[in-house]
Amino acid sequence: MIDAEIALSLLAAHGVALVAPLALIEGPIVTILAAWLAQRGVLDVGAVTVTVILADLLGDALLYAAGRHGGRAVLRVLRLGDAQVDTLALSLRARAPALLIGAKLTHAAGAAVLFAAGAAHVPFGLFMACNLAATLPKSLGFVLLGWWFGEAHARLGGWIGWVALGLTLLAALLFILFRRRSCL
Repeated sequence: MIDAEIALSLLAAHGVALVAPLALIEGPIVTILAAWLAQRGVLDVGAVTVTVILADLLGDALLYAAGRHGGRAVLRVLRLGDAQVDTLALSLRARAPALLIGAKLTHAAGAAVLFAAGAAHVPFGLFMACNLAATLPKSLGFVLLGWWFGEAHARLGGWIGWVALGLTLLAALLFILFRRRSCL
């Protein structure tokens, strides 16, 4: 994770030109810092918003491409056979919208699911539509959070990580409970 103070000084010095590459590395905290700088008149809030949304979607597409072109090899390294991989791929394609949107909103589970979607050959248009549906409210929420509470960025950085972890654990628990209930 990028240090908030380093990101803040870089963003203030170099403007929106650095928002996109930094947002690819650590989107939420960079979005909060950039929106706070926009609130203070250092950056343009419209440019920040569009940039973080596009950077998030670009990062998603890169993870999808990595999964599409190397995902099966990674799954084989994890000792999953072709039959298991095919079963997982069918399951992911059948539930793609719910899984993709849910994973994007939990933040922590996002990268693995986006990679798996590429490996499962989820249609790219569907993949991007689902990610856009999750990215818009998520990015706008972080822009608003930064606009209103950006000066608390040091406290928010740690808080966001714990919330993401908590949401991921909750999602995993709900998934396990749902699977158990549907298997009965």
